[in-house]
Amino acid sequence: MKIGKNDVVEVIAGAHKGLKGKVLKVFPERQRVIVEKVNLVKRHRKPRSQQDPGGIIEMEAPIHVSNVKLIEKGSRP
Repeated sequence: MKIGKNDVVEVIAGAHKGLKGKVLKVFPERQRVIVEKVNLVKRHRKPRSQQDPGGIIEMEAPIHVSNVKLIEKGSRP
């Protein structure tokens, strides 16, 4: 996979076509990436402690790497 963490990509297919964002996490074995502020889903989370009250959490879901185009390489350690 040529796309890695901290790269800037653009979504080229699907409901979020045209959006750009930074890659937060890469799953090479599943060929999926999580892009910042793209493919947002709502999850119901159970309260774990006083600091984590739970509720309805909005988070990014993975999208297939074939649906994104590399715009800019990010810096990786």
